[in-house]
Amino acid sequence: MAICPGGFGSAGNVSPVAELHEVLAERVRIWREQGYPHGDFPAIGEILQFAVEGEAEGEPFPESGTMRFLRPPQLRALEAYWYLRLVEKTPHVADLYARLFDRPADRLAALGLEAAVFKDIALDVGYDGLIERIRSDDAFTREHRLEALRETLALGYPSYILALAMGAGKTILIGAIIATEFALAIEYPDSGFIENALVFAPGTTIIESLRELARTPYERILPARLYEPYAAALKMTFTRDGERDIPVTRGSSFNLVVTNTEKIRIQARAVRRQAGYLQLRALEEEAREVANLRLQAIASLPHLGIFSDEAHHTYGQSLGTELKRVRQTVDYLSQQTNVVCVVNTTGTPYFQRQPLRDVVVWYGLGQGIRDGILKEVAGNIQSFNFTPDQADEFVAHVVKDFFTDYGGVTLADGSPARLAIYFPQVDDLRDLRPHVELAAGQAGLPTTAVLENHSGSTQAEIDAFNRLNDPQSPHRVILLVNKGTEGWNCPSLFATALARKLRTANNFVLQAASRCLRQVPGNTRPARIYLSDANRGILDRQLRETYGESLDQLNERRRRTATAVITLRKTDIDPIPLRRKRRVLVREETSSTVLSFTPPALVGATATVSVFDVGIAAASRRVLRQVGDAVELDIGVDTIDAYTAAQSLAANYRADEWAVLDAIQNAYADGSVPVAHLDALARQLEEQRGGYRQEETDEDVPIEIVKPGGWEERAIEGVVVRVADISYPVDKQHLIIGPEQIAENTANYGFHYAPYNFDSNPEADFFEKVLRLLNMAPADVHDIFFTGAVTDPGKTDLTFAYRDADGRLRHYTPDFVVRANDGRWLLVEIKMTAKRNDPIEGSGGLKAKALEALAAQNSELLSYRMVFADSEVDPRDMTTISSFLQPPG
Repeated sequence: MAICPGGFGSAGNVSPVAELHEVLAERVRIWREQGYPHGDFPAIGEILQFAVEGEAEGEPFPESGTMRFLRPPQLRALEAYWYLRLVEKTPHVADLYARLFDRPADRLAALGLEAAVFKDIALDVGYDGLIERIRSDDAFTREHRLEALRETLALGYPSYILALAMGAGKTILIGAIIATEFALAIEYPDSGFIENALVFAPGTTIIESLRELARTPYERILPARLYEPYAAALKMTFTRDGERDIPVTRGSSFNLVVTNTEKIRIQARAVRRQAGYLQLRALEEEAREVANLRLQAIASLPHLGIFSDEAHHTYGQSLGTELKRVRQTVDYLSQQTNVVCVVNTTGTPYFQRQPLRDVVVWYGLGQGIRDGILKEVAGNIQSFNFTPDQADEFVAHVVKDFFTDYGGVTLADGSPARLAIYFPQVDDLRDLRPHVELAAGQAGLPTTAVLENHSGSTQAEIDAFNRLNDPQSPHRVILLVNKGTEGWNCPSLFATALARKLRTANNFVLQAASRCLRQVPGNTRPARIYLSDANRGILDRQLRETYGESLDQLNERRRRTATAVITLRKTDIDPIPLRRKRRVLVREETSSTVLSFTPPALVGATATVSVFDVGIAAASRRVLRQVGDAVELDIGVDTIDAYTAAQSLAANYRADEWAVLDAIQNAYADGSVPVAHLDALARQLEEQRGGYRQEETDEDVPIEIVKPGGWEERAIEGVVVRVADISYPVDKQHLIIGPEQIAENTANYGFHYAPYNFDSNPEADFFEKVLRLLNMAPADVHDIFFTGAVTDPGKTDLTFAYRDADGRLRHYTPDFVVRANDGRWLLVEIKMTAKRNDPIEGSGGLKAKALEALAAQNSELLSYRMVFADSEVDPRDMTTISSFLQPPG
């Protein structure tokens, strides 16, 4: 959509123009549908496609498919980031607007500059002139409240905001970006990828942020061939109080440093201690020196990426002071080392109702509910009009209503549903607690089920609050004052209540009310929010300012995606003993076994120095004239030590470091290697190591249908089981089928995990028909497994490779595996009838050919069938299956 034709003209109606993140999302969608093509760096497509398990029918996830680890918003943000990095080549946000909004009028609208005053200036001095005035005219920027836009336009480096609502996993997204950057830097050396990362964690949450980054399973983000070198190269560090420096090797690569701004910013945190004047000055100087040492260590790291986790701490309510301090630090680093990109994550794309114009990804609260990342609250927000002296009746109603509807609700681990009630002051809590306890007693609970937490809490109360995630915790009602808002993650919290009017600073009402929205895998119950009318108005305003949506919209939002927990039931499944062809690279040996280097001729760099004087020429003109001869100077040659050169060459060519070091020391007696020699030495190393030839060989490979070690251990109802979390569209709820839903399965076939999460009606229909067939003749078949939904290589080996029409390597898993009692195996693929003649998916397609070739190689052991269906499987296809079950002969 566009502003009226005619550039900056003001005639006609103004129609809304899409925001930057919307236009970018459309371009990323096209890139995704094309398979993430990039001629120079094809591994990016391999990484992004690895995020989705298998190949589902129909539309891409979340409409169908199974995420390997990342959630849908994390994957969409990762896609957008790499589109900016590789397709758009990491542009400054101002340049990005110029590219994505061709017409100046559209560009102004996208930047929020639709007012007549801005159009008039643009008509007078042009678009660039208007932008320059915003950058340089303090009074003009202040008058029109353009501070946030000015920050965006004035940066000297690419900086993007990824705005994802609570629960979407912003810290893990940062870890995924860093992991993919490091992996590509290893795959494509010297190609401009980030090789060092600095993560700003908010305030004192640094240790928890580090823990989340450290325990992220990066092997589920990166394909195995890229994960292994990444894991070997990664060095993770966090700054600690009392350390004068950061323990990183200056100038090294693949460091991930986690810190908070106070520990490295240019203006060190002030020292506030009881001390004399001279002692205080000494302490402040020491603090400043420590900050500078840490900052210098970061500045020494090349190819730096800077990440600000929870950036609303600097963009949001404290945009002025805090943002300037962080920006000052980042500006310094950009001047001292090559900062590739700055990435900020936050939960909001707004600052005081103004959209932040460097938001390239926006995933809102409503989208989180729609995708099942947050609990629904549709029809579950209750607002009450009561006077302050009726607060006792309000809290009594809240407790009674909660235990009526949620009293028996528990999580899979046995944790009971909990209620949090927020109070403005401790006196309010103490005044209303007796009414809470009375209502809890009437619901059949002891007074010990009520727990309070505030600045005056005892250590026992604090410890009990920290143990709320323990299923054995007895506390069901939590009374809070200035606690339990941002950062509190209590999975069993199903309802929040805001008693009396709460203070409005820093989105407290929003943070308090939304604590119960975090979703738990497998939960189908909505959350509930209880409000006074006064707090309802505050919450509505803070929702609009923070997420751009109203309370009424939130109250109507329905989920589109649900979650479930699948439990591993059968672990003693024999592997399929297949013989597969394998291509291997074999080194062609050279005649020489000792590595040696010959230093190349070095052409030294020179510079010419001439001395000039001012002379008087004709017509009294002053001219420069040379005095004496020009002098030629030698320019020094940059060198590195033999150990560093050997390490670099050996790493790039997978060579023995000691052999490379011996060859370098023999060639360079003084141990110094000119940097300009490295390329020539690399060519010599490659020539002496010999080339490779490709050979094809047969190998016996046991295919594990289930790898129990790849499943998460979790206590459910007091029993430790192996589980996995899944997401699925709510309209496919009928395809989530457990053993209890299948009649006439006396032989206990199938359900090696439960429930089975079928992707289509034909899959479910085929399984039920085969079960009926097998239970009629149980002597012929050992078991049948549905395998099409779980394709994570950590959980199964049942993944086969083929190349698509473009030659790219693809992986997929057949839908069913049937094992006969005589040791034969059958792989079955269920496809929609429309796919029958598809060149890739069809009966003669590339996938079928790959499996048919494997079956031919194992003809006595393995068979493969494709079954085509629309809503139900044709009976003739069942005849094909039953014929397999007959013993050969």
